[in-house]
Amino acid sequence: MMTRRRYRDREQAGRVLADHCGALRVRSAVVLALPRGGVPVAVPVAKYLHAPLDVYIVRKLGVPGQPELAAGAISGDGVVVTNDDVIRATGTSSEDLQRVIDTERAELQRRVVAYRGSRPAVDVRGKTVVVVDDGVATGATARAAVGALRRSGAADVVIAVPVAPPDAVAGLAEVAEVICPLLPRDFHGVGGAYDHFEQLTDQQVCASLAQAVQAE
Repeated sequence: MMTRRRYRDREQAGRVLADHCGALRVRSAVVLALPRGGVPVAVPVAKYLHAPLDVYIVRKLGVPGQPELAAGAISGDGVVVTNDDVIRATGTSSEDLQRVIDTERAELQRRVVAYRGSRPAVDVRGKTVVVVDDGVATGATARAAVGALRRSGAADVVIAVPVAPPDAVAGLAEVAEVICPLLPRDFHGVGGAYDHFEQLTDQQVCASLAQAVQAE
């Protein structure tokens, strides 16, 4: 893995990430973006790989009262991955966690309808699935995606992100191939690797997906 300094925005990060995905061009691949931030990163990756692009909905399970602290993640396929260390450290009960799961499951379904509508999901059976996000902090969301995709019949799963801390990459490498050009030892969050890291709207995500579909 090579390292670089930082990225201008998600689109430029996607172009850099695509340059590191050359070995995947010989595989039968599909690219799945984790919305919202992963979509503009994934567009140039899918274009470079000549691969279909779709979204894969995974939601973080925040600790009650501390929503930015991940107690785990849940995928649209119903796979739940928990961070037992965080759960123990925060005293999160199974009832508390279940309430968060129920809330996030409803948001998962809303996003599936918003981003995909009536369009069928890309078939991952027997394919190399490249999961793209704008970065990784703990890796819980990516782990949930890996577990769900393997259950759905993916032949192989690759996590491709522009930035992540080294320890998170090491953990993800236990369950999937990882491509990550930027591994800052002084990691201060995904947004710290970008000059421009604005929050994206559902409308922006849908527009990016529509452009990618038209280009296929």
